[in-house]
Amino acid sequence: MTATTAPDIRTLRIGVLCGGNSPERPGSIASGEHAAKALADAGHTIELIDMADTPLAELQQRIDVALLGLHGLGGEDGKIQGALETIGLPYTGSGVLASAIGMHKPTFKLMLTHERLDTPRWVMPHPDMTVEAAVGVARNSLGYPVFVKPSSGGGSLAAGIAHDDHELRTLIENGRAGEYAEYMIEEYVQGIACTVGLVEIEGRLRSFPVHDVESARPFYDYEAKHDPSLRTEHCPSILPAPTTENMQYVARRIFGMVGAHGVLRVDFLAAANGRTTVLECNTLPGLSRGGNLATMAEAAGISYPVLMQHLVRSAFTKPGYLP
Repeated sequence: MTATTAPDIRTLRIGVLCGGNSPERPGSIASGEHAAKALADAGHTIELIDMADTPLAELQQRIDVALLGLHGLGGEDGKIQGALETIGLPYTGSGVLASAIGMHKPTFKLMLTHERLDTPRWVMPHPDMTVEAAVGVARNSLGYPVFVKPSSGGGSLAAGIAHDDHELRTLIENGRAGEYAEYMIEEYVQGIACTVGLVEIEGRLRSFPVHDVESARPFYDYEAKHDPSLRTEHCPSILPAPTTENMQYVARRIFGMVGAHGVLRVDFLAAANGRTTVLECNTLPGLSRGGNLATMAEAAGISYPVLMQHLVRSAFTKPGYLP
């Protein structure tokens, strides 16, 4: 299949879709506002659209292309992508299948193990399993400490470390009382959080310099991600070149593995013993001016407004049929 011929994006009405009703709404609003301002300042025709109160049927009349600044459930999991495919509206980021794979961490990790790529060992207790049974499965399969997180979530929301049965029981109970239906439990790997950004630029996939973060918190949690005083960042990374080059290589493999398009961010942990392990991939990385993707682009010599323009153009380079 051939890609759609890319129009001059300066002639288009660009809708920056953000907000929605997911637990990650605040971060999505920030992404949308920053992206919209940068594009408007660069002379583009922009409309900032909160999907929490916008009927999908209105979009075709209001915009020509959607820049997706949505985060979390309903935005990154293939649902909005499928809806936009149905109404024939070009949009940024991956298609339905890659979005769903990237969002559902157990499915993504199954693909990693099939490709023999390192990822922390994990179990995913069935939602109908009792808390005590889930604790037993994790203890016997992984040992302690373990890391608990939603199967389909981001931003380190509703995640945490458990060092014993009591802590794990509490995390599972709290999780089941929240907004996420499924949880997974991983072996805990202590290390430096790293991420690699990949963006399609003029028809070619470009790997950005690795970004690393050392957190003052037990892990790179929601608080550390939103409070610069709780973290120390380096971009380019201060890790050895062979380590960062391997991350970039693995990230590109993952881009092809999941069938991503336009943009992808792959998250790693670099342990002190030399182990580099894949945590997850993000098919719609945050678009905030101070976020990881923008930071990596800046290190690569790409300004924030130009990065947003590259993302918009990538909406028109998808194959004629993208699963």
